[in-house]
Amino acid sequence: IMPRSKEIQEQMRTEVIEIYQSGKGYKAISKALGLQRTTVRAIIHKWQKHGTVVNLPRSGRPTKITPRAQRRLIREVTKDPRTTSKELQASLASIKVSVHDSTIRKRLGKNGLHGRFPRRKPLLSKKNIRARLNFAKKHLNDCQDFWENTLWTDETKVELFGRQMSRYIWRKRNTAFQKKNIIPTVKYGGGSVMVWGCFAASGPGRLAVIDGTMNSTVYQKILKENVRPSVRQLKLKRSWVLQQDNDPKHTSKSTSEWLKKNKMKTLEWPSQSPDLNPIEMLWHDLKKAVHARKPSNKAELQQFCKDEWAKIPPERCKRLIASYRKRLIAVIAAKGGPTSY
Repeated sequence: IMPRSKEIQEQMRTEVIEIYQSGKGYKAISKALGLQRTTVRAIIHKWQKHGTVVNLPRSGRPTKITPRAQRRLIREVTKDPRTTSKELQASLASIKVSVHDSTIRKRLGKNGLHGRFPRRKPLLSKKNIRARLNFAKKHLNDCQDFWENTLWTDETKVELFGRQMSRYIWRKRNTAFQKKNIIPTVKYGGGSVMVWGCFAASGPGRLAVIDGTMNSTVYQKILKENVRPSVRQLKLKRSWVLQQDNDPKHTSKSTSEWLKKNKMKTLEWPSQSPDLNPIEMLWHDLKKAVHARKPSNKAELQQFCKDEWAKIPPERCKRLIASYRKRLIAVIAAKGGPTSY
């Protein structure tokens, strides 16, 4: 017997009843419609009992998770988003509610709490938060020309293979950057290379591969070889400013004296603020492009980094700086806390 659609099935059941009402028996109906005799009998019994052949709503199995148990689940994951479904299962067992951990995940999902990987953000002290907020307020109304003549710099580590994934957390929509939903990180957490790079609104500047351990002397050498050539290449005005974070190598006494001697004006910078440095977006672009090429050794990794950095479109850099004020607004809105950048 060929499978039938829902509409045909209902029509067939109706025909069974019509033939039955005309006085035919199960065997005759079965033969006439090409149905199993047991199917004919079931249709007729249903009609006799309920007066219809339409599918009736089914009550389904009652839920094991009581309103009290549901409140307990929501309370526990709200208090600690890193609580696992297995731990929640054990918690419910303590109040004599036995359910599968997948049932717990579904129930939390119905209440808007979904398993997500926590975002990694720098650990912010009260001092950091205050400095970030002051920076954002101080520079909120700076003219666009100021940001366009800033040389943004940073170092990053590019790994031969991608970063391992972390565990889930339970959170609601639009709460990704709340303190309890992020993993605090300290900068610079097989094969990898450390690179220094710079860019401005007019495009990417130079990229330098860092050999060995980075210290103040190595950092000053990188600045000497790459900053002014990048400033000329990017056609920055004489009033250009160097942005760098507060890594000890950047703020050491010898580096500060070197910057002063070489007449490089630096932008006062709040610590733990990668979200205020748009170069982070370019690092993301770079790593994605490099990993897409699947380097198999450190030499290839270095070369691919240089190749892909040079390919970054000037338009991408221009857009990042054109929207810089939005970053400051986001920091102010977060009262100095983590932002989505």
